[in-house]
Amino acid sequence: MSTIRLGMLTPSSNTVLEPATYALLADTPHVTAHFQRLRVLSITLEDGSTGQFDPAPMVAAAQMLADAKVHAICWNGTSGSWLGLEADRALCGAITAATGLPCTTATLALHDALRALGARRIGLVTPYLSSVQAAILANLRAAGFETAAERHLEDPGNYSFAEHSDALVTRLVREVAAEGCDAIAIHCTNFRGLEAARLVRAETGIPVLDSVAVALWGALRAAGDAPALPG
Repeated sequence: MSTIRLGMLTPSSNTVLEPATYALLADTPHVTAHFQRLRVLSITLEDGSTGQFDPAPMVAAAQMLADAKVHAICWNGTSGSWLGLEADRALCGAITAATGLPCTTATLALHDALRALGARRIGLVTPYLSSVQAAILANLRAAGFETAAERHLEDPGNYSFAEHSDALVTRLVREVAAEGCDAIAIHCTNFRGLEAARLVRAETGIPVLDSVAVALWGALRAAGDAPALPG
């Protein structure tokens, strides 16, 4: 089986993404993940925070990942969920133009996964501020989804997102599941969602999409692999 190399653009203060991705790939040695960090220190809607996601440094970082002859590149951050899908699509277009490589993002992959599941009523769990959460919910509605339930933690992050425990994330996901939904998104790649996704899916049967798993699924699809849905 030929090796698939995935290039991951990674927020600089993220401490969950890399170990979680390696754990997900533990039984697939033919798939390797390679990371390039970009400065991301907080998540707000203020100019100084949104400016962290300007395309130019991301394209430059993607070009360095391309030196490793990766097969696809993924922006493994969720900024498109509040800045809008068009921001992520434009970023992917710029990266592909500069590198010749297919590109996706954690947010584009989430929307693809929700549609593949046929989910309409969505539960959303994040650590974000209310203003960021409201923007994400508005973008989900604009894409044709209905928000059945949501929980967030009023944390401006980004490093601090990883300090919330598995138990806390699991409690939030269980609360959302109890309100009834077709699928639940845990949408932050520095949030400990893998255990919650496993437990709540087993308890309820509701698909729970952790952003790290979804981003990996999207990157594999971009590279030409066709895995089952994440989780």
